[in-house]
Amino acid sequence: MPDQRTHEPSPAVAPARGFADRHIGPDPAERAEMLKAVGYASTAELMAAAVPESILNGPGGAAPLRLPEAADEVGALAELRALADRNQVLTSMIGLGYYDTLTPPVILRNILENPAWYTAYTPYQPEISQGRLEALLNFQTVVADLTGLPVSGASLLDESTAAGEAMTLARRATKSAGSTFIVDSDVFPQTLAVLRTRAEPLGIDVVVADLSEGLPEGDAFGVLVQYPAAGGAVRDPSAIIEAAHERGATAVVAADILALTVLRSPGELGADIAVGSTQRFGVPMGFGGPHAGYMSVRQGLQRQLPGRLVGVSVDNAGRPAYRLALQTREQHIRREKATSNICTAQVLLAVMAGMYAVYHGPRGLRAIAERVHGHTVRIAEGLRGLGFDVAHPAFFDTLRVRVPGGASAKVAAARELGINLLRVDEDTVGVSCDEATTADQVRRVLLAFGGSGSGAAAQAPDAALPEALRRDVDYLAHPVFNTHRSETALLRYMRRLSDKDLALDRTMIPLGSCTMKLNATAEMESITWPEFARLHPLAPLEQAAGTVALVRDLERWLAEVTGYDAVSLQPNAGSQGELAGLLAIRGYHRDRGEEGREVCLIPSSAHGTNAASAVMAGMRVAVVACDDGGNIDLDDLHAKIDKHRDALAAIMVTYPSTHGVYESTITEVCRMVHEAGGQVYVDGANLNALLGWAKPGEFGADVSHLNLHKTFCIPHGGGGPGVGPVAVRSHLAGFLPNHPGQPDAGPHTGVGPVSAAPFGSAGILPISWAYIRMMGEQGLRDATEMAVLSANYVAKRLAPHYPVLYTGSGGLVAHECIIDIRGLAKRTGVTNEDVSKRLIDYGFHAPTMSFPVAGTLMVEPTESEDLAELDRFIDAMIAIRGEIDRVADGSYDAEDNPLKNAPHTAEALTADDWKHAYARAEGGYPLPSLRLNKYWVPVGRIDQAYGDRNLVCSCPAPEAFED
Repeated sequence: MPDQRTHEPSPAVAPARGFADRHIGPDPAERAEMLKAVGYASTAELMAAAVPESILNGPGGAAPLRLPEAADEVGALAELRALADRNQVLTSMIGLGYYDTLTPPVILRNILENPAWYTAYTPYQPEISQGRLEALLNFQTVVADLTGLPVSGASLLDESTAAGEAMTLARRATKSAGSTFIVDSDVFPQTLAVLRTRAEPLGIDVVVADLSEGLPEGDAFGVLVQYPAAGGAVRDPSAIIEAAHERGATAVVAADILALTVLRSPGELGADIAVGSTQRFGVPMGFGGPHAGYMSVRQGLQRQLPGRLVGVSVDNAGRPAYRLALQTREQHIRREKATSNICTAQVLLAVMAGMYAVYHGPRGLRAIAERVHGHTVRIAEGLRGLGFDVAHPAFFDTLRVRVPGGASAKVAAARELGINLLRVDEDTVGVSCDEATTADQVRRVLLAFGGSGSGAAAQAPDAALPEALRRDVDYLAHPVFNTHRSETALLRYMRRLSDKDLALDRTMIPLGSCTMKLNATAEMESITWPEFARLHPLAPLEQAAGTVALVRDLERWLAEVTGYDAVSLQPNAGSQGELAGLLAIRGYHRDRGEEGREVCLIPSSAHGTNAASAVMAGMRVAVVACDDGGNIDLDDLHAKIDKHRDALAAIMVTYPSTHGVYESTITEVCRMVHEAGGQVYVDGANLNALLGWAKPGEFGADVSHLNLHKTFCIPHGGGGPGVGPVAVRSHLAGFLPNHPGQPDAGPHTGVGPVSAAPFGSAGILPISWAYIRMMGEQGLRDATEMAVLSANYVAKRLAPHYPVLYTGSGGLVAHECIIDIRGLAKRTGVTNEDVSKRLIDYGFHAPTMSFPVAGTLMVEPTESEDLAELDRFIDAMIAIRGEIDRVADGSYDAEDNPLKNAPHTAEALTADDWKHAYARAEGGYPLPSLRLNKYWVPVGRIDQAYGDRNLVCSCPAPEAFED
């Protein structure tokens, strides 16, 4: 907790700044200087000039926000503590994919609570991301080794959505023309529910069958089995896999990552795809998330793998270097041809899970699994000794106990003893053990069933594992998993990795569209409190009263600031929020008997996920052109509406636009679509340019997803976690996501779950709760004004050196601006990539490259950067323009210059052999200030094409790094 001592202030000392003042970078004097440069007397005057009058809906233009008065940090943390105290954390033995785990404190403090890790951005600029890329390669290696499949991605959102991605991958990869996907009846219920949500709009028929009795007759493009099964049974799936292959179907195994340390791997058993969760590798349950899902595939499927894949390439010195491989798979590029709408991963959680494996090593992981299994065996033997029937003779960590007519009583008895068991039905109780299970908890379980509590005789560690399925193959043999045995060694390893990276704790990250702003420590502090972190998502809601109250607060506050009527926090990424919003629109039309409305209009400027999400929601995409100013072309919109009038389902609009402009025609766009019977989806990615000034739900939109990891301060963590709530007007409220495990998580008429957990990534919702609670109405409005002022200040100062591609009213931009490099590139050969890599030498992360316009840079300074940092970035960009001019006038060789050779490593600059025409100092210290504070990039420019031609996506041998 913060220091809460109080002192009498000295009359000469200025009053303490409130939280909003500390969140917002520029102080009043800096703000005045920036306003002078932009040409406005106040931020309110600037907003009135930039924002169309048609969407302003309050006195003086500002939109009133009915929020509690802003609390200070001490007060907000005290309120969070009171909410946490309302939770009751019992020992969880519910299972169903969520298990208590013991996070090593060295990982908790130095990864999850460390801004060097949680403020990093997605590693699209690999040279400054070598640390997190190596950590993700560790994660991929863990998954590939344990699943026995050679290619693993860098994490997915959760197990259930990973299963959904596997289903659609199987459909793409299978030659069968069938539309049936067979799912084992003993699968996690939330996985089955998410599969059904995903399948229905795509015309996939999910057939549930008891696969213990064999594969049912008929064609199918894929089969999914749970291993071990949800009910605990450990069965050999190889016969089902073989039968699937004989029919030309793809075999998917949803596997428990810890069980795979003692059981034969899915790959060894013949599976094509393995999916699951790595939650039990040191990541708290958090009432449902965030957790790193995983997917691994056999050779031949790697180019169809959804999400991100870390690979090994080489830099310009020929040394191994990490980067994201096969990036053309991403929906940013493929749009309506995308095979997935995944835009984020769960990088921070994947890093934790990978480090957990580094911490324990293969022997430690196996010892944990054997201990978990041993406790389960003792409970099973004890229950049998009491006369109860344990359903399955072979199991790993989960039992199903038959208690005819008495399940509720046994569950209640266990709860009195501090343990949550699973009531499967009135005749069956579920018991699951995990890493945190103790001998005393084993004793209490037996007491709940009427035993004496003396326990059962010790059994061999693998007493209930089938002999034919016991793992006898080595795994995690790479030195990284067998070297860092002491905490000192591991601590230094994690520090070495973080030192290789540029994150927000070192420098401004001026990424357009991604809003890399301050993630305050006071916002982050409560997420590791055990009262929030150790809740099972399917625990009785009365045990989660504090978290549920926090969820309801956040739902209400988000509805208020957006002008909508209802909010669901279940989507655990912006992509899932998009899907949920479009499914709500689809459900609304179908409920009205208008099943034929299936066309989604999407402006050509839209984010690639929009089109991909529309396809996943069963819609056909029709692209609407933009005019030369980057605005929606109303004539083309009118033509597209006329063409698709009877089939029009929706339009997806990002506002302000992805071009960084407040389009003055937005209300007209809404009116035209509504008159044709369609719904308006406003992508909330840029809500940070509207808060306190305009509300999408009041200027014509019907639904939006919001990015809590942008506007509301959940950190990116290197590419996840995120939260993407969906907000709707009242007529769509009945079509929000719901969940089979928690009826109160959504409307009973809902479209089904879009994420595994009822309330999504509930474990990080305290971050956004704290942000809104401490900012209050005025703070949120001030943040919007400062974000817009900062973007216009950057645009104004850079305009003499680089063209600003799009502007709106009065030549103003919104919260970001696009700098056009294309003309310079044509004249000099210096590209936006060269500028981005050269910025690394100046100590900066690059802006967003080539999105939404190829050959450009999109800059978003955010409200959190003070004037000194803004000027440092601007000065770097101006200095780089000077270097480009030297290329243009011949002072620099067109191919051998600091831009083309950037970034410069310390090794390259200190080598005996320096062959370049420019001085070493020009490469390494382009500004004198860098001699006092210099970030040294660990690798030179990376060869992207080489990495795709020579795909390596697990830890290379140490010899690869030798000269």
